[in-house]
Amino acid sequence: MAASELRGGIDLGGTKIEAIVVDATHNVLASARSPTPTTGGPADVAAAMAAAMQKAATAAGVEPHELTGVGVGSPGQVDRQAGTVTGARNLPGWEGTFPLAAKLEALLRVPVGLGNDVQVATSAELELGAGLPYENLIGVFWGTGVGGGVVIDRKLWLGRGGAGEIGHMVVREGGRRCTCGREGCVEAYSGRGALELRARKLHEDGEQTVLFELMREHGRDRLSSSIWDRALKAHDKVAHELIDRAVAALGAGIASAINLLDLEAVIIGGGLGLRLGQPYVERIANAMQPHLFADERPPRVHLAALGDLGGAIGAALVAPPAATRTAGTAGG
Repeated sequence: MAASELRGGIDLGGTKIEAIVVDATHNVLASARSPTPTTGGPADVAAAMAAAMQKAATAAGVEPHELTGVGVGSPGQVDRQAGTVTGARNLPGWEGTFPLAAKLEALLRVPVGLGNDVQVATSAELELGAGLPYENLIGVFWGTGVGGGVVIDRKLWLGRGGAGEIGHMVVREGGRRCTCGREGCVEAYSGRGALELRARKLHEDGEQTVLFELMREHGRDRLSSSIWDRALKAHDKVAHELIDRAVAALGAGIASAINLLDLEAVIIGGGLGLRLGQPYVERIANAMQPHLFADERPPRVHLAALGDLGGAIGAALVAPPAATRTAGTAGG
């Protein structure tokens, strides 16, 4: 297949960067994964993203500058027109605004389009995955943070640019402090970053847990989704207590969104959502039930069908079309 028909997608997460190359019908031809930097700043993250994209392109037999374009799904507030990302707080040193599209275009020599990570993943599920049968839904992505994407009449609802932030719906007034600085958010109880902070505090206070032993044993520097999964399977008390509380917070937050918008379906994705899988999707659905106003007709709740590559596939959907290429980005 001609390189001009290929696009790249980069899913920027709190713990990993996933880069893929897809063809015109969204088939994934190659992928590459690398850890998200834990130190430095936005420029260091951009460099790691470019390196991952280079690896994926090489595996697909092309160079990045030969691609039609590259799309990026990033956490934080994304200004698609300006090509900037603001306040990606789960990434190192990213409190302000950074021109991510321009930086990646300079590194990769290819046009770059930006979208919010959860919104593009929701779009992918809408177009290619579990959202296909529905007109109205919410995608909830449970990972380092908790993000959401709202679809109304098969179109993403963007609001004024910050729609879908289900992780920052308040489920307990005056509750635990969130990474956003506010109190009582869903993410303060459910986000993997917040879960790790709480687990460390309990461990320091003398609670017995295998979480950090597993982390060291598997060569990780953070409590990844796989570490939480292993700890749950080992019947670790701290892991079960914290994940139980996370499920309860997710249930209350998602139910509140359903009460407001009366959506048909919920799609659960993200690193933790996918790793814990269908049994936890069912637990979240059960946790929603007591909070639903129209409890006689609850929404359908599905696991994201596109799996771990869904975010990167969604990112590829926002890659600029071939017509946007200029002499400055065409390579040669």
